[in-house]
Amino acid sequence: MALESTLISHGLPTETSVHTAREIEADVRGSGAVPATVAVVDGVVRVGLDDDQLVRVAEGDDVVKTSVRDLAVVLARGTTGATTVASTTYLAHLAGVKVFATGGLGGVHRGARDSWDESADLQALASVPVTVVCAGVKSILDVPATMERLESLSVPVLGFRSDTFPGFYVRDTGIPVPWRVEGPADVAAVMARRDDLALRHGVVVGNPIHAEDEMDRDLHDRTLEAGLAAAGTAGVRGKDVTPFLLAWFHEHTEGASLSANVALVRANARLAAEISAHVV
Repeated sequence: MALESTLISHGLPTETSVHTAREIEADVRGSGAVPATVAVVDGVVRVGLDDDQLVRVAEGDDVVKTSVRDLAVVLARGTTGATTVASTTYLAHLAGVKVFATGGLGGVHRGARDSWDESADLQALASVPVTVVCAGVKSILDVPATMERLESLSVPVLGFRSDTFPGFYVRDTGIPVPWRVEGPADVAAVMARRDDLALRHGVVVGNPIHAEDEMDRDLHDRTLEAGLAAAGTAGVRGKDVTPFLLAWFHEHTEGASLSANVALVRANARLAAEISAHVV
């Protein structure tokens, strides 16, 4: 099963990213699957990194955040790129990998009515038949608009033992999911029927962060409000908003957001590995 590399290069503090990446890969192996962290290293696509490559992607100062639109440029220039949800999904599919775990899904940004700012993750899910296990959409985004967009793109959304879509640091956004599943085999069955129909859509599995790992809701809401204001004041826009806000949360929650982030990613990796065991 696949793992993205933007998480370890841009989503976590450098001093902890390699350790966390190794933990995530160990979780996958312990749950019965083979981890394949995806990245571009020196202009070559890698679906699975050795430890030296993992360290380079996690700690390198010149690692470019690489979505689908950036892949050809990064490859042509021979540089190193950390893959996003969109590009990881695309490259995993080319390599025949059917399941992918990440932290939070990208989506429609707040204020998109004016900015048209929407993550490429959604278009990738609409065109690539890979199952993405996530802790919902990042709570810094417009969750209702993201769910509407996924519906318009005909991307099935499954709540894993949940009737509502999770919100990354928090378990429940209050937005209902169209379908609930109770186990990994249920997800694999949906994937099999999709393939029988030759549908080219991905599947989103919303796996809520465990209750004991969830961030305090009041702390989350206060930090998000302050972070959005700070991003606006600083003129941060587009793809730079997410890393800005993740860093803001890390700085202003005394480690609570980092702890939640690591916990949810590891839980998603374990679930994705269990789903992989049921996929033919």
